[in-house]
Amino acid sequence: MTTPLLQATGLTKRFGSLTVLNNVSLEIFPGEVVGLAGRSGAGKTVLSRMLAGLQPPDSGQLQFNGRSLTWPFQAAKFGMSIIHQEPMLSGQFDITSNIFLGRELKYSFLGRTLNLLNQRKMHEEARRILVELDIEFPTLHEQVVNLSSDDRQLVSLAQGVVAPAILRIVDDPVSLLGSPYQDKLLTLIEKWQQEGTAVLFSNQNLDHLFAVADRIIVLRRGEITANIRTDETDREEIVAALVGTGERQQRTPVIWALDSYYKAKQQAEKLYHNQLMLEQDLAARDTINQQLLQQLSEQVQALDSANLALQDAQRRLLTQRELERKHLARELHDDTIQDLLSLNYQLEEIASLATDNETLITELDDVRHSIRHLVANIRGICGDLRPPTIDSLGLSAALKSYTQSWSDRTGIAIKLTIGKNLGRLPEAIELSVFRIVQESLNNIWKHADATQAEVKFSYGSRRMLSISIADNGTGITNDFDLSALSESGHFGMLGISERVALMGGRLRIQNGVNGGLHLTVHIPHPRATHNI
Repeated sequence: MTTPLLQATGLTKRFGSLTVLNNVSLEIFPGEVVGLAGRSGAGKTVLSRMLAGLQPPDSGQLQFNGRSLTWPFQAAKFGMSIIHQEPMLSGQFDITSNIFLGRELKYSFLGRTLNLLNQRKMHEEARRILVELDIEFPTLHEQVVNLSSDDRQLVSLAQGVVAPAILRIVDDPVSLLGSPYQDKLLTLIEKWQQEGTAVLFSNQNLDHLFAVADRIIVLRRGEITANIRTDETDREEIVAALVGTGERQQRTPVIWALDSYYKAKQQAEKLYHNQLMLEQDLAARDTINQQLLQQLSEQVQALDSANLALQDAQRRLLTQRELERKHLARELHDDTIQDLLSLNYQLEEIASLATDNETLITELDDVRHSIRHLVANIRGICGDLRPPTIDSLGLSAALKSYTQSWSDRTGIAIKLTIGKNLGRLPEAIELSVFRIVQESLNNIWKHADATQAEVKFSYGSRRMLSISIADNGTGITNDFDLSALSESGHFGMLGISERVALMGGRLRIQNGVNGGLHLTVHIPHPRATHNI
């Protein structure tokens, strides 16, 4: 069994009567990315600073790389580095000096380090690091006090990566970073892991944690309420641990209620938020308020249980429908098509015997042509019921085959772009994704009045599949209402939204900048296997 790189036991910290951390124990293994989730005030920053030697606990022990550490200690000496939530910079120093603050490079002579700063080398290294991070400054001689808050956070990011480390503690710096640099940080974390560096990544954005973390630890009111491998959990289970709605053996995404899934999800989040606010505000009040809090909690749980039951039923229905489609497609292919082909061969033999009857031969040829056309149509139906290539060759091959046949059938030009790293996913996800594309293209054919369509697949991260489907058609009206489609008998787009919701994904529907409809889907999933 692998020995933990870092092992914290019983960490407790109080500020007066306020307990910030209560008996927190955790492990981080070499090369592992551990996500640290928690609402504001949960104790994430105190824990991060404590593990980096900057904040001593009232009690508890810490072992790192086989050594017992006592507070305070210099993290860099033991192979740790920390990127702070709030930049720890010196305003009167320039950018380069802040990047190397506490780790200054000095001249050496005859193997001895001189007490003389090597400014030239620090500037060269600073430029190299900033280029690696895709960060640009007009000059590295600018004093940090003159920089914007965004730029100071970028300097802090460079400061955190300047020294080699076997454990990097990243204390939620993304709140002060723009979106491109947030993505860059996630890529950087993945790069560190590939290099064998362990990472503790504190962040309030669950999408970021699910994108890069191998395991997620949840802090609530200074205590660990969840410690789960990312591939074995989902967003809703982590949310339950964050807000304290109780444990569930099977927690799946809350699905639609009222008008649509998204309205139900928004209502549930409001109820959770109200419950948390009441719990905080009414803790010291009378019995009546406590009864109201209990009633609200029961209503939240009842709504959640009803939604979970609805979703389980819908998932079973979709699964059963796929099994029936698979069975029907197999029967049509193995029985009906084979019988038609056999009949076609018999007609061919009859035609060979009627060499002197041109009229009969012509009629038999017409019948055989009709049979071949019927076989082609049935094969198309089989492909729609269950794409034959998806089981053996996977989603990528099935999409290539289907989009080509769809374009030939409809006359609509289509461009399919599939990222090189699209590998095999679980069968249920591959089928759901295929159905989403299938239904989307069907909608374009029937309703969009389009001449072109485009389907793109890419990984936003190693656990987030992004699907973009666009056309150059009429688009949607400003009063478009997804929930109203079922009332008018249009279930295609509603079916897409349900499938996305069942996979814990997100759906965005909007008109394109240059016209047409643009549908974007983000689906979380376990790591893909790249074998196709």
